[in-house]
Amino acid sequence: MINVVVVEDNDTIREGLEILIDGTAGYTCAASFSVCEMMLVQLEKLNPDVLLMDIGLPGMNGIEGIKRAKEILPDLTILVLTVYEENDLIFDALCAGACGYLVKKTPPSKLLEAIQEAYHGGAPMSSHIARKVIDLFQQNKQPQTSSKYVLTPREKEILSGLVEGNSFKVIADSLFISIETVRFHFRNIYKKLHVHSQSEAVVKAIKEKLI
Repeated sequence: MINVVVVEDNDTIREGLEILIDGTAGYTCAASFSVCEMMLVQLEKLNPDVLLMDIGLPGMNGIEGIKRAKEILPDLTILVLTVYEENDLIFDALCAGACGYLVKKTPPSKLLEAIQEAYHGGAPMSSHIARKVIDLFQQNKQPQTSSKYVLTPREKEILSGLVEGNSFKVIADSLFISIETVRFHFRNIYKKLHVHSQSEAVVKAIKEKLI
């Protein structure tokens, strides 16, 4: 059972998400909130598997909410669900600790798949959001210079898959290796980049032009 907490200020959308999650086998909506402040007070007690977070919220915005939530539960999986598609917000959310970024027009079935993918260690993104991430990476890419981060060719392939928003399974299938092998390489990547999450790895890969 995947235990989900929702933060969404639109009553209709929030109630719809509750019904969708609670009405699907294998998922439960433990709680929902219209503001971050109330969620943060109860977060440690609720200890959800996945936090589904809007960005444009009254009071504390979702980006700050993500940062505060990660301070309370550092290993918490946070998935952004928002109407905002601006590049700065995408990267701010990833830098804050979100593992994935979806837009609200995502079909219900795809949203449930994304929650499950995030729960199992993936980095789900709406297809055009992933495209934005790739495009920004390409725009910022410069001729490779010496870097203090030395990654093997295989680690670079796996990191590229992560930047594109692919799950462990998709990366494993594309490289004809097992999911456990992908996890092994990810552990090495985390150690080399001095990061502790996939979102941190994505941000560092882009900022440091590692792939």
